[in-house]
Amino acid sequence: MARTRNVTATKKRHKKYLKAASGFVGGRGKLYRQARETVHRAWAYSTTHRRLKKRDFRTLWISRITAAAEENDISYSQLMGRLIKAEVLLDRKSISEIAQIDPAAFTELVKIAKAN
Repeated sequence: MARTRNVTATKKRHKKYLKAASGFVGGRGKLYRQARETVHRAWAYSTTHRRLKKRDFRTLWISRITAAAEENDISYSQLMGRLIKAEVLLDRKSISEIAQIDPAAFTELVKIAKAN
């Protein structure tokens, strides 16, 4: 009996990797072996960076709150500590949005914090 090859599965697999590698420069986007290696590396980095993105955004929010707090003559740590003590249930993302969009409302938050 003649040997058969599973060409459709191979073609499907190659197509999957080459589609994922579209836009890559040179052989990385055109040659199967290079595309597969590059795509695997890209998937590994994307997994790692999904975790790091959360860390990066928290750092951004804290730096925005710090800048706005310094304008209102209070440190970040004092502000957050006093807001927690005053039972203000806002997370850092919300506080940074308020500081960025509505400085008057942020000043009110600072007044609430200083009252405690």
